[in-house]
Amino acid sequence: QVQLVESGGGLVQAGGSLRLSCAASRSIFSINAMGWYRQAPGKQRELVATMARSGSTTYADSVKGRFTISRDNAKNAVYLQMNSLKPEDTAVYYCNAALNRNYWGQGTQVTVSS
Repeated sequence: QVQLVESGGGLVQAGGSLRLSCAASRSIFSINAMGWYRQAPGKQRELVATMARSGSTTYADSVKGRFTISRDNAKNAVYLQMNSLKPEDTAVYYCNAALNRNYWGQGTQVTVSS
């Protein structure tokens, strides 16, 4: 079991940057995969980026080259650096931990104005 708390969301102009953080309540060293998902109004939740315990990463095509996921096992934290933000990146961003089941944080709002 793990609790996840996201932070770092906010309002930013198109072309700007934000860094999201996800703090876990326990060690993430043994967690197979952690990631970020997002959900825009009226749309389904979608994968943004994941990072496996091995360090391998997966990105949605829409964010490749702009977003970078990282994890700090010593701090029990996962980050999402978002650059060159676009209005279509506007969504609630959720941290995810894949254990025996999926665990989710409460989400953090990211709004990108044009």
